[in-house]
Amino acid sequence: MMAGETCRKKESAFARQFKEAILTVSSALNTGYSVENAFRETKKELLLIYPEDARISKELQIVVRQLRLQVPVEQALEEFAGRVDLEDLRSFTAVFIAAKRSGGDMLAIIKDTAAQIGDKIDVKREIETILAAKQYEFRVMSAVPYVIIGYMTLSFPEFMGTLYGNLAGTGVMTVCLLIYVGAYYLGLKIIRIEV
Repeated sequence: MMAGETCRKKESAFARQFKEAILTVSSALNTGYSVENAFRETKKELLLIYPEDARISKELQIVVRQLRLQVPVEQALEEFAGRVDLEDLRSFTAVFIAAKRSGGDMLAIIKDTAAQIGDKIDVKREIETILAAKQYEFRVMSAVPYVIIGYMTLSFPEFMGTLYGNLAGTGVMTVCLLIYVGAYYLGLKIIRIEV
């Protein structure tokens, strides 16, 4: 469970880094840089935000190195998308390659794509924030029955003795425990949704 959670957090962090990268590429193209120089400029700009060992910095370093070796930008992006399992990157690469080959208004296409991917990542982040609040709420609500039983045991031991001291009370509390366990596992399934 923890490994999956860590993996999701890293993917989410890389998605945010990628959003910054495509917005920076779009901005560099808007100021008149060629596509190749836009990626070089993006690498420089992102080094001001992220350390050299950040995943986006490493990946952009590879792309820039490939561009320096005269690898076509389309191929460099396809290889980048192949190394990184991110749907937004694959979408951006496909749109970028189509725009470059068709000779359309590449700047407008990339700008629109960058804005759409950025909006998608922002919405996903908002959903993750709401989901995190609900997960915390679930954990608190899961602990409430234990707190109530502990309080009742300390404050009213004769009442709890009646509940657990005879067959009917034990049966009722066993049914309550089964309902609680079922609700707990149902709650776990609900809060583990993929965004």
